[in-house]
Amino acid sequence: MFTAKDLKQLRAKGIGMEVVERQLEYFRSGFPFLRLDRAATVGDGIRQLTAEETGNLERTYERKLGNRKVYKFVPASGAATRMFKDLYEYLQAGGDRENAAMQEVFEQLKKFAFYPKLKRLMDRKHINPSDKKQIAAAILLQDGLNYGSLPKGMLLFHKYAGGARTALEEHLAEGARYAANADGSVNLHFTVSPEHLQGFETLVERKVKKYSELFGVHYHIGFSQQKPSTDILAVDRDNRPVRNADGSILFRPGGHGALLENLNDLDADLIFVKNIDNVAPDSLKPATVRYKKALAGLLIELQEQAAGHYRLLLGAYDEELVKKVLRFLVRKLSFQPPAVIFTWPAEGVRTYLLDVLHRPIRVCGMVKNEGEPGGGPFWVRNSDGSASLQIAESSQIDMNDPQQKAMAAAATHFNPVDLVCAVKDADGNPFDLLLYRDPNTGFISKKSKDGVELKAQELPGLWNGAMARWNTVFVEVPIETFNPVKTINDLLRPQHQ
Repeated sequence: MFTAKDLKQLRAKGIGMEVVERQLEYFRSGFPFLRLDRAATVGDGIRQLTAEETGNLERTYERKLGNRKVYKFVPASGAATRMFKDLYEYLQAGGDRENAAMQEVFEQLKKFAFYPKLKRLMDRKHINPSDKKQIAAAILLQDGLNYGSLPKGMLLFHKYAGGARTALEEHLAEGARYAANADGSVNLHFTVSPEHLQGFETLVERKVKKYSELFGVHYHIGFSQQKPSTDILAVDRDNRPVRNADGSILFRPGGHGALLENLNDLDADLIFVKNIDNVAPDSLKPATVRYKKALAGLLIELQEQAAGHYRLLLGAYDEELVKKVLRFLVRKLSFQPPAVIFTWPAEGVRTYLLDVLHRPIRVCGMVKNEGEPGGGPFWVRNSDGSASLQIAESSQIDMNDPQQKAMAAAATHFNPVDLVCAVKDADGNPFDLLLYRDPNTGFISKKSKDGVELKAQELPGLWNGAMARWNTVFVEVPIETFNPVKTINDLLRPQHQ
């Protein structure tokens, strides 16, 4: 199936033949569904903080930050094409199909943060304000604002008296408020597509001094791309590799699960993870900052407690200590050991508990489900009989199984991608995060290239299977901390005005 030329291509990408064979096997067999045990709800997997608890945990974070090195990790998408889907369809239809979404865009054009820039462009090109087709072209195309080809991080999202801010700038402003280290440094890391790297670097170069002076911090901003070694070959309907016109194997990016490698490369103690488009203007930032700090304070508490139990458990076996550790796992880390553990010999129990305690920890904010797309929080039954909290996408759930479908429908919350991660062990050594993923939780989808149908595969999602073996805690956070921009119309929502 593979030629000498193919093997050379694989070596160049850093992909071993065993990896390719495993990818092909997943295409043939598919990925197994998760075994949902039940939906995580408030009081059963989702913790609800009182105002007093939130304040106390905020102060815990501020007091215990110390020399911990904090990072803010932002997966930044490629071109924002999907954000402008309706506008593209309108333009391609010659301006003859103005749906309700497009009517809203044109009627409220002046409310967009990018309108002053668009207006100057329209004046320069003598575009009639009533010529909607020309306006759409000016927003999307290269000789206009080029928003159809730019990533979301470079788009103007919010208006301020001193000028509009891009999504990237909002992350600079937000990071300074809750991710500043004790020495006043703010570490931000953006994953970007190679074709947009220069644009991001130019934007940062232009803006970083302004925000450093505004917040009295100094930024360390890094960029990385998905590694070529995480790419996955595409196959046809018969599961044979699809090839490019030059005969080389067609590879596709491995999805956001590939970013686990980028996350693993960071030299950090705590890492905040948040999507590029989930930002709010300054008027709504206080709630976000408050809960980010509270989640981080809870994480530090849990990390210290887990480390303490781990060190004690390394000593002589003690039945009372084992009971104490079991209570901690169940009550604080939301981990339910398999019932069979109580039939094991003492040393087997201790070895198992040490393994569970010796894992990365993440605290994940969850918002009440109000119809936004996204995965949900569930109790999942693992292969060893234990149950743990995981974020599951609908594609990971067997909707043909009535019981599993009912559990999915019972979800009261969904995942806004609001994570704080502790990635070092009890001795301060970094975990190899690649060891704590579940490779059996990828995704397969149908795509097309040049009119030919193909199947694509993605690695386990970054906050799904890529963190499946982490210790996970879910906390309810207010809906006002979640302000995603999936379409251009979302920028017209009150929280973005």
